[in-house]
Amino acid sequence: MAKFSIFFKDKPIQSTIFESGVVHIGRDETNDLIIDSLAIAPAHAAARVSDSACTIKQLNSDFPLIINGKQLKEASLENGDTITLGKHRIMYNSSESFAPAPSTQDPVNEALDQELSNAAPASEANLQVMSGEHIGRLIPLKKNMTRLGHAGSGIIIVTRRKDGYHASMLEVDEQIKINNVSLAEETVLLKNGDMLLIENVTMQFFMG
Repeated sequence: MAKFSIFFKDKPIQSTIFESGVVHIGRDETNDLIIDSLAIAPAHAAARVSDSACTIKQLNSDFPLIINGKQLKEASLENGDTITLGKHRIMYNSSESFAPAPSTQDPVNEALDQELSNAAPASEANLQVMSGEHIGRLIPLKKNMTRLGHAGSGIIIVTRRKDGYHASMLEVDEQIKINNVSLAEETVLLKNGDMLLIENVTMQFFMG
């Protein structure tokens, strides 16, 4: 399993997870990862994903493939590697990085957590940090309530319910946004690919 996150000028655009097989990258619409830029070849590169490894190969000699700042024709990708194509950047994350990390969140009310568990959906979700010093880090949303942020700068609660994951603010701050819109006092049902901005750090919500 592998995850490819596409950035343009350090702004997150898209994240896609692939179980296995060949991932085609390029400008043409037939690719698995499509980057609409003339700096990208119609068929620019191909990554082969397996359970234990991922290799990427340049497909067009006129369009360079740059891995971690080095121009290469072929490379074996490691977790956190960066692929540069024109002005776009793709971050690669291996399946190992999807493993649950030790929780650093503040404890939540256990009684409410237990009450919500009866209505919790079977599928699980994650937030991936898309900016800042912890870029690429995954935050599994395994608890029925996950608290993000700090007192004084806004606190957001992601609640796991029967119909999905809901985001609301415990401490209101106009700087907390979802898809560039201030969350204010609303409760929002999160959708796959939604972008959260908390304390100037961008996180992407995705299921699976």
